[in-house]
Amino acid sequence: MAQMHHACVLDPKCVQKLVLSSHEAKKFAYCPYSHFPVGAAVLTRDGKIFSGCNVENACYPLGICAERTAIQKAVSEGYKEFRAIAIASDLQDDFISPCGACRQVMREFGTNWDVYMTKPDGTYLLRTVQELLPASFGPKDLQKIK
Repeated sequence: MAQMHHACVLDPKCVQKLVLSSHEAKKFAYCPYSHFPVGAAVLTRDGKIFSGCNVENACYPLGICAERTAIQKAVSEGYKEFRAIAIASDLQDDFISPCGACRQVMREFGTNWDVYMTKPDGTYLLRTVQELLPASFGPKDLQKIK
């Protein structure tokens, strides 16, 4: 099995707090159509946690995922450097994985930070943004055409 390089080694208590924050955020999910609640919690470089949940809309494309809610809350408060994000759902047998749109939003803020994909029992699978979205397109690619 290939060795994984992770952006930062978080203290186990910090990981536990981040994972718990994602599970707490899931409780606020507004998902009357899919009935698939998701919570996320993003950890900034300086240790602040922002959480978010999915918010659906009767006009389906206008809904937003938990990961993007958490990231956008952080950015709206002036934070753009992240160490990790944890994602929670009610899936029992599988780790929740971020959708493609969320992976691209994560990528906007770097490739070398951690994604904790959890189960309700608190176990998790750890990957970096780079591992989840290899050969990605990002902000520096836009500078190549100038």
